[in-house]
Amino acid sequence: MTFVFNGGPGAASAYLHIGAVGPQRVEFPADGTLPPLPPRLVHNEESWLAFTDLVFIDPVGTGFSRLIESDDAKKDGNGAGADPNEYFSIIRDLESMCEFIGRWLSDNGRWGSAVFIAGESYGGYRVGRLTRMLQEKAGVALNGAILISPALEPAHLSTVFGWGDYEVVPWIDTLPTMALAAVHHGRSRAFDRGAPAEDVQREAESFATGEYATFLTRGASMPAEERDRVLTRFADLTGLDRELVARAEGRVRVSQFARELLRDEQKVIGMYDATITATDPFADRDLFSGADPTLTGIGAVFTTAINRRLRSELGVETDREYLLLSTEVTLAWKNDEAIHYIQQTQGAVDDFRYGMAMNPHMKAFITHGRYDLMTPYYATDRFRNLMRLGPSVAERLTVRHFDGGHMFYAWQESRKAFTAAIAEFMAAAMPS
Repeated sequence: MTFVFNGGPGAASAYLHIGAVGPQRVEFPADGTLPPLPPRLVHNEESWLAFTDLVFIDPVGTGFSRLIESDDAKKDGNGAGADPNEYFSIIRDLESMCEFIGRWLSDNGRWGSAVFIAGESYGGYRVGRLTRMLQEKAGVALNGAILISPALEPAHLSTVFGWGDYEVVPWIDTLPTMALAAVHHGRSRAFDRGAPAEDVQREAESFATGEYATFLTRGASMPAEERDRVLTRFADLTGLDRELVARAEGRVRVSQFARELLRDEQKVIGMYDATITATDPFADRDLFSGADPTLTGIGAVFTTAINRRLRSELGVETDREYLLLSTEVTLAWKNDEAIHYIQQTQGAVDDFRYGMAMNPHMKAFITHGRYDLMTPYYATDRFRNLMRLGPSVAERLTVRHFDGGHMFYAWQESRKAFTAAIAEFMAAAMPS
């Protein structure tokens, strides 16, 4: 059986539920673009129910899940109620996931079942941490862990938000995805439109970890001629204007790239799927003030579809609003394991490595969409290459990427290939 959840933090499980693995799914066009509204729910031939039972988890503050105090706990000794944001923090969130999974196994008599966990985005971060915590603290033995578009090391996402002038690796991680996007839209000056993705990835990764990495670390100490060569190559690979790249000192933010690549067509590309475009409603303004076509645009699709599925078809009766992506949770989120003010969010890779080493039978599957600018595939590839995995652990880890973006399963062929790969993965992870 598989426990499935999304990320955010603040996201409900609807994205995976009716996007990829549940018995019904939203009908997307084959290329993953937005469907007409209201969205249609169709039988999901790629549902994971063909090979595993599914339990979808909406953490507190998402979906219909809310914090409800018992009568005995409504008041503490000082007359104050419980903290409404108690679960909006890293460790308490992970603890609650462990509590839920353990309690569900007990209530349903399923401690004898093979157990998998699957999480997307920050949910992938959760999976990385839970790979250790579930086994070490909750006593839940895992057969497998599935990390979908994971944000394994949140501190390395600085290029998304415009920080990181003094960082190196975040810029390296995003460049290959930018290069793929430029080829897809016919803007690359290094590759022809339609060039094989493998060729683009190989060249972009080599440049990113070679000359570009040297440029990022040397800064003003690099000779002008070398700097000019690197900036020109960056501009050619990404399809951006050479002067724009020079002004940015070779550090082009994800949001800036999404706005500038097709600006002459008054279009923006999706940060979660760089193949998808939308009209820029304020093309004349310096700062982009429109909606991201692959997050904001998709929100109404999933919210409408999950409400129909739960309320109309399954008969859920509640006056609560279904919160697909709660900004309240996101804004209240805190690092409750920090012991010093400069401590960043602890990454998940160490706990993932620990959990894999602890259980010599557990397998793991990590996957990304090639066109995802938010959690770029190359970050995971780089982490894998730095994990120092011994042969017995490395052979239990599968890393595979698909065409599409953050939610690559919206692409028809990617969804089919993904489901087939997971079915094979789970079969191999089952006890013989």
